[in-house]
Amino acid sequence: MINLGDSTKSEDATSAMNPTAAGLSMTLGVLSNIIALFILSKAYARLRRRSKATFLLFASSLVATDFAGHIIPGALVLHLYSNGVSQERKDSDACCLLLGGSMVFFGLCPLFLGCAMAAERCLGVTRPLLHARLVSTTRTKMAVVTIWLVALVVALLPISNLGEYTYQYPGTWCFIRVLRSSKATDVVFVLLFSVLGLTSLAMSLVCNTISGITIVWRRSVVLHPLTIFGLMSVRHSYSSSVPEQDPYRFLMVMGVRLASYNQILDPWVYILLRRAVLRKIYRLTTGRTHIRGSTFRRWEISSFQNSEKNTVKRI
Repeated sequence: MINLGDSTKSEDATSAMNPTAAGLSMTLGVLSNIIALFILSKAYARLRRRSKATFLLFASSLVATDFAGHIIPGALVLHLYSNGVSQERKDSDACCLLLGGSMVFFGLCPLFLGCAMAAERCLGVTRPLLHARLVSTTRTKMAVVTIWLVALVVALLPISNLGEYTYQYPGTWCFIRVLRSSKATDVVFVLLFSVLGLTSLAMSLVCNTISGITIVWRRSVVLHPLTIFGLMSVRHSYSSSVPEQDPYRFLMVMGVRLASYNQILDPWVYILLRRAVLRKIYRLTTGRTHIRGSTFRRWEISSFQNSEKNTVKRI
């Protein structure tokens, strides 16, 4: 009699060892982010001195980060596939360190940037005058650089012996060691990664709830399973035997796949599915020049303009 559970695991293992999915994900993500960067560059050149420029800077930084997040880890994963899939790889070679650091860096950056965007919009809605006084292009650039530096410092912590990167099942990607009798430093590292990510998600939810905008929250939840699966796996490693670790290996594979889908969805949620872009596509495909504003109302990138109008009305 065939064991259906073993059959399912075998199919999942075969899928995990297939480079086609990784190549398609990388290609689709790169194309989506290139289109989004082109649209953002044109919008930023036109709105450089307006209040929308701050949001465009954050959005451009997010898309550029996601673009690099497809190119660098994707190239390393395809390199591992080209060398042959092996579940007995060494845990501390240069390729694994670079790939693991990339996974942490490009995992945290989108969450931090999404949180910063939510905070900027919330400030524009609730305190428009304070927003106008505090938020500037220069400070926005400094905030983006600070976010990148913080994520980089976290990704480089294994260099100072806080945590360790190791090959994950099925030997085609690297991440923080969460199975195989993790040490205390590994637990601290995965807790730090998860707490930073979940805190950013929580702050985004609070800011978007206050400002009444939920777009950022929709895209942020995609990476949520990776942080949860990591915590579940490292907890399981202290209480279970090795044969029972297979389900957690598959959870980690699922989590990293969802994380890659997150970087594909970013440009679509933020840029390519905006009503202004859809309006232009509608005009190009139908040939109509006059469109009812109630049907295709322009989605304003920054909330400052609307909030400023509301403040004037109150006065």
